[in-house]
Amino acid sequence: MGETVMSIIRSERTAAGLLLGAAALGLLLANTPIGHDLLDVQHTYLGFGDTKLSVGHWISDGLLAIFFFIVAVELKHELVAGELNSVKKAIHPAIAAVGGVIVPALVYLVFAAGSGLGDGWPIPTATDIAFALGVLAVFGRGLPNRLRVFLLALAVLDDLIAILIIAVFFTTDPNLLELALAAVTVAAFGLLSRFLRGRMRVPIGVLMVLLALLSWWLVWDSGVHATIAGVALGLVMARRPAGHVTHVLEPWSNGLILPLFAFSAALVVIPQVSPSQLSPAFWGILVALPVGKLIGITLGGWLGSFTRPKAERGRIPLFGLITIAALGGIGFTVSLLMNELAFAGSDLVRSEGTLAVLLGSGVSIVLSGVMVSALARRYRRAHPVATRVHSAEGH
Repeated sequence: MGETVMSIIRSERTAAGLLLGAAALGLLLANTPIGHDLLDVQHTYLGFGDTKLSVGHWISDGLLAIFFFIVAVELKHELVAGELNSVKKAIHPAIAAVGGVIVPALVYLVFAAGSGLGDGWPIPTATDIAFALGVLAVFGRGLPNRLRVFLLALAVLDDLIAILIIAVFFTTDPNLLELALAAVTVAAFGLLSRFLRGRMRVPIGVLMVLLALLSWWLVWDSGVHATIAGVALGLVMARRPAGHVTHVLEPWSNGLILPLFAFSAALVVIPQVSPSQLSPAFWGILVALPVGKLIGITLGGWLGSFTRPKAERGRIPLFGLITIAALGGIGFTVSLLMNELAFAGSDLVRSEGTLAVLLGSGVSIVLSGVMVSALARRYRRAHPVATRVHSAEGH
């Protein structure tokens, strides 16, 4: 890829468009005559020795670990040098993020009560960083950067919670010896990253790649979801080389890995049933993503504002907070992964869950797009000079 193409693919707008397009294409093709053949390919097992996964799982367990590596590097940056590097900065978005997890989970559980499908509660708790920021970038011309910063901090903390949920609730009877060995390889990876410079850069880089692959295999074989390996590697890598690596990987993540995962996850046949026959999981996810997130983040953000000094409480007005909450309802990537993990034992419920994630996220995209546009127009009318300066600087 040329540098121009790479720059375009790094764009938040492009990333969101590719993700949405890939999901729509997957859903469309799954319901055409070639859908059966695509599903056969998705379920084809590939590998070597005892390490054999279906094509779909190579995407969700393998390639998606690279996306989680990038997320972990961004999370570490925000915790060390960014908008979450102190309790004072982090407390407000943290309370909003917690509200945006608890309320959607409760909404889902209300719908799923008595159905035996309660394990799906984590699905509507996730926010897709790339998609939410993409919608903000498309419709939010002229908005102050503090709104983007708050959304980024909120989404990063949301991802941290999602990572913990995957590690804790979707792991059964892990092999502790393999996890201990994975910890050793991850630590070695982090240590070597401190020496990744000069003439030794290439051999050390090759060794780090081998250690990363070994870490991934050990985590996968231990019974823990393999994406956790990507998280661990991103957190331990030295900041400067990690920043360079993510800069190189980001276009591949935005342009290939995430669209491929969205395409694969959306390969579901739409159930030929009436709405009344759809499972409680479908309705729980469909309502919890746009409505639960909207209520939870708004309520958490309002409560969190009281942790700020009085003079700073109006920095994010109520309508701005509600708009950010609407963006938080765009689940997509992590919600689709949660759906695969929660309903791995039931193809029908998993398919309905996928449709609910796509529809719920779609409602949030439309709602947040309208609200971001309205907020941006209001801000441009109230602050015309600041808006012109903002545009002149290329934001």
